[in-house]
Amino acid sequence: MEYRRLGTTDMVVSAVSFGAWAIGGFWGSVDDDESMRALHAAIDAGVNFIDTADVYGDGRSERLIARLKRERPRDVIWVGTKAGRRLEQQTVEGYSRANLVAWIDRSLANLETDAIDLLQLHCPPPGVYDRPELFGALDDLVAAGKLRHYGVSVETIDEARRAMRYPHVRSIQIIFNMFRHKPAETVFDEAAQRGVGIIARVPLASGLLTGKLTRETTFPEDDHRTFNRQGQLFDVGETFSGVPLDTGLAAVEALRPLVPPGSTLTQFALRWTLMWDAVSCVIPGARTPAQARENAAAADLSPLSDDAMAGVKRVYDTRIREHVEARW
Repeated sequence: MEYRRLGTTDMVVSAVSFGAWAIGGFWGSVDDDESMRALHAAIDAGVNFIDTADVYGDGRSERLIARLKRERPRDVIWVGTKAGRRLEQQTVEGYSRANLVAWIDRSLANLETDAIDLLQLHCPPPGVYDRPELFGALDDLVAAGKLRHYGVSVETIDEARRAMRYPHVRSIQIIFNMFRHKPAETVFDEAAQRGVGIIARVPLASGLLTGKLTRETTFPEDDHRTFNRQGQLFDVGETFSGVPLDTGLAAVEALRPLVPPGSTLTQFALRWTLMWDAVSCVIPGARTPAQARENAAAADLSPLSDDAMAGVKRVYDTRIREHVEARW
């Protein structure tokens, strides 16, 4: 496993870390025992950072992570969680000091800890970035010892840039994968200059970039790949990275010949995200031990060749760019 520093924090995190959305909810039925086996397999493979949120299974994911830490007392396991999506309606006014404190206290209880390693605002409304008093409240929570660091999970390039204006924002979590190149073109240089860590999320485009989906694949009713394809519940970019399913499936077939021998398409996709030094870590989800081990092994792949990188860009430019570039 490779390790990289998360911005200017004291957290040196596994390049391939663990995204805990899928073990909480919105991906079909979840078995907690199998989720725990996946978490243990990830730690055994060298993973030391887990990203979650208070709304993943209404705290279910956070509580599983607390159990993991109880069962692995000798391992250093950094945890990032997120807050803000508990609001019934996303409004700037909802991101008040009182609500922040309530959300954070709830996560502290779920995680069974006195201090959250990394608290991230969870894709808040754009107007939040015009509220310096909100970021001042986060500073106060750091001073009070409830947070060690804070950052922001964003949907758009503009939100990432606006978040980085605040000097104590330590990380930006953003969708970055072979179907979403724009962050590398527009955000990464500034993040590196400011010492802001990049957490690459949705790295497998909701499973598209595993190469395991087909036109015949069906998803449960409670899987966001069924109910959010048009952005019915949250930003459509969170589901298949905003790429129409048939378009994405065709692009995957164009990517297959680029996969290095002995690697899976999943590992190729994850290794691609790590080709940028600005990326502190990538956070694929895993619901089984086998998936966790496959993901972690991507960090051990050799750097991708110039031809492979050019091939990925060619597929993006000719098949994907028109669907996503102007939206996020």
